[in-house]
Amino acid sequence: MQAADIFKALGSAKRLQILEWLKDPRAHFPPQRDGDLVEDGVCAVFLADKLGVSASTLSEHMRLLVAAGLVTAKPVKQWTFYRRDAEGAARVALMLGEAV
Repeated sequence: MQAADIFKALGSAKRLQILEWLKDPRAHFPPQRDGDLVEDGVCAVFLADKLGVSASTLSEHMRLLVAAGLVTAKPVKQWTFYRRDAEGAARVALMLGEAV
């Protein structure tokens, strides 16, 4: 994880919105048929729909968040589920504190 990756990931209002939703997924998303919202994460389909973007656009947003260490991806059946990585977020906060 490079500082540039982190700044790039945090440089989008849409990605910041995703991170905010993933802090409390039960408050922002309906129950899922497959996977627990907290344990497994939120299905990419729900994220794309709520964000109002295509699956490929969401995939790029999530790729950047995963690369920055802020989100983890988990395959469940044919879907990808994303959840906030609290430990990763803490590492990023520490790294950013040292960078400035």
